[in-house]
Amino acid sequence: MFDVKKIYEARERIKDVIVDTPFSYAPHLSKESGCEVYLKEENLQVTGAFKIRGAYNKIATLSDEQRACGVIAASAGNHAQGVALSASIFKIKAVIVMPEATPLTKVDGVKHYGAEVILHGANYDEAYAHALKYAKKNSLTFVHPFEDEEVIAGQGTLALDILDECQDLDAVVIPAGGGGLISGMACAIKSVNPKIEVIAVSAKGAPALKNSYDLKTPIDTLSVRTIADGIAVRDTSAITLGYMLESVDRYISVDEEEIASAILFLLEKQKLVVEGAGAVGVAALMHEKLSHLRGKKIAIVLSGGNMDVTLLSVIIEKGLLKSGRKMKLTVTLVDKPGSLMRFTQILQELNANIVHIAYDRTSISLDYGDANVMVHVETKGEEHQQEIHRVLKEENYIRD
Repeated sequence: MFDVKKIYEARERIKDVIVDTPFSYAPHLSKESGCEVYLKEENLQVTGAFKIRGAYNKIATLSDEQRACGVIAASAGNHAQGVALSASIFKIKAVIVMPEATPLTKVDGVKHYGAEVILHGANYDEAYAHALKYAKKNSLTFVHPFEDEEVIAGQGTLALDILDECQDLDAVVIPAGGGGLISGMACAIKSVNPKIEVIAVSAKGAPALKNSYDLKTPIDTLSVRTIADGIAVRDTSAITLGYMLESVDRYISVDEEEIASAILFLLEKQKLVVEGAGAVGVAALMHEKLSHLRGKKIAIVLSGGNMDVTLLSVIIEKGLLKSGRKMKLTVTLVDKPGSLMRFTQILQELNANIVHIAYDRTSISLDYGDANVMVHVETKGEEHQQEIHRVLKEENYIRD
């Protein structure tokens, strides 16, 4: 078992740096799931994620000599910002190695805190390998995002904050990638109330940690692919896996569509911007992977909110299409004056609001004298879309 004393010590070190993030009742999730659901909103933490907890605690425990030389980390974003901010507080040098495909918003976030950024590698693990070499060459202390006891202790303070709010929880649902957050939290939870079920959730596109947990031995994967980039870890840490096998009761995974729907749900219903990694717990609840908790009181950790705006726009667009609030149509018209006017008039009569329209008369698939019209319309659900389809078919705009 992890030494829980370290978590309480970490709490004292970081108390003046972190924000006391909300622990809020979630009425919509509670009604739909049949559980009493509370959300720990670490997406509202300093730097937008829980990572500041472990990063600051680690740097605070370094010797004066180590701090004078500076620190280095490898991260896709959240840990990077946590290390960068912590280093700026201590007024020491920080170098962050990030994968080359890291979203610009996260790169800029790190630079904002004064850290030097090196873009290297196709994923976290390649960036990590480069950071280790760079650290040795330049005498920097490497701050690991999860395989470090002081980092784990810092992350574990999040559990103490939750338990200060509510000790009679039946379960706590926690995102898992490298295992640092859930290792520290599980240890703290079990030390306070062993009856609380600790549930890990990860993305199916990054299966290494779950496979390792199921088989009780570290297993690495060749690659990862998920929109939950904060938990997209290819290789398993034997250290965090060991802590998880001691304290984690259940481990489940969610797919990309489930994560995307949870992100959109949180945005619309909870008014919260939550990144993919932070939304996996809600995704598990929404898609009935926690049905054994019906009637129970549960807390779900929203671990971060540093969402790539470009990805968010794609998730919103797909979500509108899937939920029947947006519809894409392509119809063929006779290319003559008035044809397009009649088509748009029909859509107006059906209360379908056009938000995008394109006109193509040159496609080689068209007969001479015809034109394709592609429209995106706002609709009011599946029944409304079926009515639009029926009328357009009756008017010979759509053919079987």
